[in-house]
Amino acid sequence: MKSLFQFLALSAFVFTGILNAQETTEESSVRDRAYDVERSAQRKVIPYEHLREADVFYEKRMWREINVHEKMNKPFVYPQEFFIEIVLDAAYEGIIGAYDILDDEFTTLMALEQVKGIGNSTDTMLVTDPITLEEKYEVIEKKLNREHIKKYRIKEDWIFDKQLSSLYVRILGIAPILAKYDENGNYIADILMFWIYYPELRKILVNKEVFNPMNDSQLLSWDDIFEMRLFSSKITKVSNVWDRRISDYATGVDAMLEHDRVRQELFEYEHDLWSL
Repeated sequence: MKSLFQFLALSAFVFTGILNAQETTEESSVRDRAYDVERSAQRKVIPYEHLREADVFYEKRMWREINVHEKMNKPFVYPQEFFIEIVLDAAYEGIIGAYDILDDEFTTLMALEQVKGIGNSTDTMLVTDPITLEEKYEVIEKKLNREHIKKYRIKEDWIFDKQLSSLYVRILGIAPILAKYDENGNYIADILMFWIYYPELRKILVNKEVFNPMNDSQLLSWDDIFEMRLFSSKITKVSNVWDRRISDYATGVDAMLEHDRVRQELFEYEHDLWSL
C-alpha cells in the first residue's frame, strides 16, 4: 500500500513538472516594441539600368578591401548576425556558387566539399587519459573560426554612360579574407577564401536586414549597404598594364596616398566630362 502511494505521488509530481514545462515553453504574446512591425521578407532586387556597350564612354576596374575594424564597417560584425554568416551559410548550402581564387573572373566553380573545407585544419596533441593516466597522441580537427574573417575584397567596375551622362559603379564579386594565425596566436598572413558573384548574392542580401546606427525604425538591407555605398574601403588595385597591386610598389603612407590619388583622379575625370 505504501509503495502504491509513493508511486502515485511520484506520478503526480512528474505530471505537474510536465505541465509546468509546457506552460513555460508556450510562445509569449508580449510585444517587444511600441508598435506592430510588418516587414516583408519577400523583397526583390531592383534591377540595374540597362547599359549598352555603345554608350560606355569610360570604364575603370578597381579592387577594394573592406576592413570590419573601421568604424563605418561595424555593421559587418553586428553580433545578431555577422555578414560572413550570410555568405558562408549560402555557400555551404549551395544556394550560391563559390569560385576559385586562381583568378577573379569566375571561371572555376568550386565543389561544395572543397568550400566547406576552407579554413579547417587538423592538429596532433598529446593528451592524458583521465583513468589510466596514459599519454597518447590524438588528432584534433579545428573548424573555421569565422571571427578571423575580418576583411573582404571587392571587384567592381566604374562606368560612365554618355547617353544618360551618369557614372555608375557595378560590384562584380566579393571575396572573404581569412586572417591566419600560428599556434601561439601570432598573425601570419591574409588568405583569400573564394569569390562570390555579387549579382547572385544580391538575391539573398536584399532580404537580410542590417543594423542601422542612425535609426532603429528604418532598418536597411545588405543590398542597400552595398548599392548605397554605406561602407568604408580602400583601393588596393586599379587595372594597369603591369597588372600590379598598389602593395607591389607602395607601402604604408605611400599606399594610402596612392589610394587617395586614384580616388581623386576618378572624381576629376567625371567632373571634367560634365564640364565639356
